[in-house]
Amino acid sequence: MNTDEIRQKLFELADEKYREMQIKTTPTVDADSFIGVRTPPLRALAKELSKRDDIADFLSGLPHRYFDENQLHGFIISLDKDFERCIANVEAFLPYVDNWATCDQTNPKVFAKHKTELLQHIRVWLASDRTYTVRFGIKMLMDHFLDESFELKYPKAVAKIRSDEYYVKMMQAWYFATALAKQYDAVLPFIEGKKLDAWTHNKAIQKSVESYRITDEQKQYLKTLKIKK
Repeated sequence: MNTDEIRQKLFELADEKYREMQIKTTPTVDADSFIGVRTPPLRALAKELSKRDDIADFLSGLPHRYFDENQLHGFIISLDKDFERCIANVEAFLPYVDNWATCDQTNPKVFAKHKTELLQHIRVWLASDRTYTVRFGIKMLMDHFLDESFELKYPKAVAKIRSDEYYVKMMQAWYFATALAKQYDAVLPFIEGKKLDAWTHNKAIQKSVESYRITDEQKQYLKTLKIKK
């Protein structure tokens, strides 16, 4: 199945109402780039295609024309159980990721078994000048290094990032809200010490207060730490 055949299949799965919703929620992508395939059938297609010997032809065909092709690409490489091949495909793909949805939904499961090797790549991603590469790096720290692998150097690395990009700042806020839920005592000093820029600081608190994983007592205290403008 070549790229044209895959594209034809995507158009067969198109849902116009869903396409209209995607256009509104993913404003960084040109409206003409959306086909409108819902996530469940897109994941099912990714699972089917990932088993094909010739899928490398599609994966190497960057840049893709359509948002849905990028989504499919992210889902396919997320299924790869070979770390070396998966990380190589992620590295090749990240420069072409241009929106929060593709960034956040590209989530290789094999990374969980290769955290030491993954960290080497995360350090590079966090230092990138590409918005969604940085966002992806922060998300990988959030997904894989907030439980038994947690160390203070990880929130320190996220707190050091300074960016004017909305989608980077939102991921920083999401990271700290999740970190507060999982490592409250260790991460609270970052909020008390105002280690983030004011907007991200307040957004992290907002997200924490909205979380069911934060106690009412913790929420009340966090509210007192908001930076007043």
